[in-house]
Amino acid sequence: MEKEQFFKHKFVPVTTIVLAILVLWYAFAIILNTPFQRDLDRRANVTSGTMEFIGRTLAQPKPILPAPHQVAQNVFENTFLRPPTSNRSLVYNAWVTLSSTAVGFAFGTVLGILIAVGIVHVIALDRSLMPWIIASQTVPILAIAPMVIVVLAAVNITGLIPKALISTYLSFFPVAVGMVKGLRSPEVMHLDLMRTYNASATQTFWKLRVPASIPFLFTSMKVAIAASLVGAIVAELPTGAVAGIGAKLLAGSYYSQTIDIWAALVAGSILAAALVAIVSIVARIVDRSMGGRPA
Repeated sequence: MEKEQFFKHKFVPVTTIVLAILVLWYAFAIILNTPFQRDLDRRANVTSGTMEFIGRTLAQPKPILPAPHQVAQNVFENTFLRPPTSNRSLVYNAWVTLSSTAVGFAFGTVLGILIAVGIVHVIALDRSLMPWIIASQTVPILAIAPMVIVVLAAVNITGLIPKALISTYLSFFPVAVGMVKGLRSPEVMHLDLMRTYNASATQTFWKLRVPASIPFLFTSMKVAIAASLVGAIVAELPTGAVAGIGAKLLAGSYYSQTIDIWAALVAGSILAAALVAIVSIVARIVDRSMGGRPA
């Protein structure tokens, strides 16, 4: 019965959406690449049938929009057919981006939790700090990243730290907002009950507010880990990095290697999905250890 429900409610809808995306992708690849292919055929005096023309359109070395099979082939070659230490390996570049993502996510999570605790317990911070936190997220990260890189480079701080700080900037906000909501989620009746038991503020915090905030924390961490990855990729662009997913995107744009650009995007998407999945697994483990029922 569970297998039937999984097949009906998850496998079929996801498969349908994936197939629809592939069909649209191929359609737009043909439409966007056709003018250039017609120009090539006209210069080479090549005449052929419709299917042969479509085949050449989907096999261009530098297409405007690469076909799915071209991107998949590039991802496979640069993942499995190259040494993991090669500069062209997607595994190597993903690891470089992952390192700054992990550090930035860790900093952002700790910072977000500390800010949330302060906002919940100090009224002055709630009224003064929260508006500034919200306003900070209205500034485009593309404008902040070069400034952070230049300022830190002026004091000889380069490499991992600048990229991690930009990841921290993007990842602390969802954690802070989620934790504030989670720490304030206990009902008034439960708070009154803790007062009836003569519990101190510290006991109320650890025995009531923290357990109630755990689901909110992990939900916000899923958003934060993805935002941290985006920050790490964006941070690699103004640094002129030679490794990382951002560096692959930058190199692809310099040399019009659109297939490499899309392959890097796919690698980033896979990495993001894996990171979110890891956070989800940890959330389930913590939930079960706290007595939650398995879904």
